[in-house]
Amino acid sequence: MSFTPAERLKDVRKSATRRLFDSAPPGSINLGLGEPDFPTPEFVQRAAIQAIQEGRVGYTANAGLVELREKIAAYHNEGLGGKSSQPYTSDSVCVTTGAEEALFAVVMAMAGPGDEVLLPDPGFNAYPTIVELAGARVTTYRMPAARGFAFDRDLFVSALSDETRLVFVLSPSNPTSRTISRDDLAFIADRLRGRNVWIVTDEIYRELYFDERPGSISEFYDQTIVVSGVSKMMSMTGWRLGWAAGPEEVIRHVTVMHQYVSTCASRVSQKAALAAFTEEGRRATAGMRDELRRRRDVISSAIERHVKLPYVTGEGAFYAMLDVSEFDRPSEEIAMALLGSRVITVPGSAFGVEGEGHLRLSFCIEPREIEEGVRRIASGLAKKTA
Repeated sequence: MSFTPAERLKDVRKSATRRLFDSAPPGSINLGLGEPDFPTPEFVQRAAIQAIQEGRVGYTANAGLVELREKIAAYHNEGLGGKSSQPYTSDSVCVTTGAEEALFAVVMAMAGPGDEVLLPDPGFNAYPTIVELAGARVTTYRMPAARGFAFDRDLFVSALSDETRLVFVLSPSNPTSRTISRDDLAFIADRLRGRNVWIVTDEIYRELYFDERPGSISEFYDQTIVVSGVSKMMSMTGWRLGWAAGPEEVIRHVTVMHQYVSTCASRVSQKAALAAFTEEGRRATAGMRDELRRRRDVISSAIERHVKLPYVTGEGAFYAMLDVSEFDRPSEEIAMALLGSRVITVPGSAFGVEGEGHLRLSFCIEPREIEEGVRRIASGLAKKTA
């Protein structure tokens, strides 16, 4: 039987991250997937168990439980520090089945044919696919590898056009872990003001930082939709609980899109997520930050000892970008070859043109595995030069 997928899917395939993971031989060390290995905190698990035992596990409102939306609104209002003219309310929030569904619902609700969506390069590899599925056009602003993937004001301004409808901001970044300073966020807001452009800011890693908590562009620009969730800050990846927050007039339409994708997020996950917005939740996230800071030091030291190639680690998240450009081979080819050394990495090309020549290494696993994984990278790369 022959099957031809819908035209919108003709160029869509499984991400490089998943292709590498699925192709890895048994016993491989996973420096690829961006998934914290911390257990979901016990108090979160208890909240889920209680919800199940109470027997109320049916549908919620499309936008999510009011009590959870109120907690999320308060969390984002705290970050604004009174700088916004539009404080968040429960009606400003739509709870989704993970942050990626929030991204999908936001783009589908806000962009379409003829619209230009400006994305960071490198940036999360789902962004371009979602934009193209919406029928919109992808353009990018470069975060140059030559400058350690830092935000570049001139490159950002030159990428703007009269057709720009949405601009994505990603800080801390996946794949680079770099953050955008508050001064640069204010600069972006100033350049967009008066253009009738909306910002989508992906803040899924915002609570995972090493020094100062990153700013949010929502502090400077009212026409902002914040996408976030508990996957990273509470180590709840498999619970699939994210959200979009912004002006009610937009979130109302995002919620309609969300309804036709998944009706509502899991009630059990929503009940469990309430625990993230407590003092106990804040302490748990702080503990994860401390451990990730230690693991960042472990991978930095291991790269310097064993691989001896340039690399970039940022101010948040849990990634290092290893520069393998000296091998003059596509980064995906190098990543595939390293599977022979039983180590999973992700090619930088999966995240944009600026990522090519690099491998993204995730340091959210045990330090001893990080150390061994870097040794295997060194061994595999040595074979390519032998």
